[in-house]
Amino acid sequence: MSQKIILNNSYSITKSHLFHIVDPSPWPVLTSFALLLLVIGGVSFMHGYKFNIYILSAGIISVGYCLYSWWRDIVKEGIVEHQHTSPVRKGLQIGMALFILTEIVFFGVFFASFFKSSLSPVGLLDGVWVVKQGIWPPPTIKTFEPFDIPFINTLILLLSGTTVTWAHYALEEKNQKDCVTALALTILLGIFFTTMQAYEYYHAAFKFTDGIYASNFYLATGFHGAHVIIGTIFLIICYFRAKRGDFTTEGNGHLGFECAAWYWHFVDVVWLFLFTFVYIFGS
Repeated sequence: MSQKIILNNSYSITKSHLFHIVDPSPWPVLTSFALLLLVIGGVSFMHGYKFNIYILSAGIISVGYCLYSWWRDIVKEGIVEHQHTSPVRKGLQIGMALFILTEIVFFGVFFASFFKSSLSPVGLLDGVWVVKQGIWPPPTIKTFEPFDIPFINTLILLLSGTTVTWAHYALEEKNQKDCVTALALTILLGIFFTTMQAYEYYHAAFKFTDGIYASNFYLATGFHGAHVIIGTIFLIICYFRAKRGDFTTEGNGHLGFECAAWYWHFVDVVWLFLFTFVYIFGS
């Protein structure tokens, strides 16, 4: 089966298959090095090494630029070069589903660590780690009130899940105005959630180094917060693409938005587990 790919108004090619043979790209390897720089900067920052803030900043900027450039090329392949045929879109959907599956495993490790620590609390006694049944959270930890900021954040994310679904429905109904409005609301809610999380961290009564409870808490909620920021950036890109009219309903021409919605709903579900177990059960 052949397919005609229009590259511009005066030039087109015909392929004998529907699959996308990707061009060589520098972004995977450059992103790997940028992530390495980011990790080195993060570790240096945590240990207070010299020039740590400069290394960390360079890592953040490098990762951001690489992801932007990589994302831009993928959008170009789909919108300009029309390379995202039905089998290609199916492959991208499967890839996104598998990525979310790995994220489930990733957060599952944090929950496993939390339950191990909470159900069998241990402490140092004469230099030996011993089980201290029933002492959780540790007496030195002042936990957060679950139905204060955490509950507000839960409502924020649940509402954002509703607005992103509204955006998807509006897109299916070819209502661009409502789609853009709903995406804007979702983005604002995501930013509001991140702001509230930062406020909570700022007023926390314990630090990352204050034992196993603090480490579990900040790792689980911190990585979730990072995913909210990534998801918000994902939705911001979808917002501008929706305003530009990139998304269509023909042939699932809104795969980018669909993947963003999947990711956002995943972030919502993870937070519900965090709120239930880390904030309510953990307090």
